Amino acid sequence: MERERMCISCRQMKDKKSLVRIVKNKEGDIRIDLTGKQNGRGAYICKDNDCFNKLKKQKLLNKAFKQNIDEEIYKQLEEVLFGPR
Repeated sequence: MERERMCISCRQMKDKKSLVRIVKNKEGDIRIDLTGKQNGRGAYICKDNDCFNKLKKQKLLNKAFKQNIDEEIYKQLEEVLFGPR
């Protein structure tokens, strides 16, 4: 049985492979983890435009990782989810 994770935006449980993982390592660096295997605290987001817009508008990554997240991370995530716009 495949592992499920919860999208931090829509709060729905989905197959881990259908989500994108964002990870905070011990040093406090925030990275987009395309492998799903980097060490650190992870948060998951759907590949859905509405979920991304809510994530960005409500700054859900700031809440998930309890720190201020640079706008560049949101831009990188948007490119990973939807390609260059």
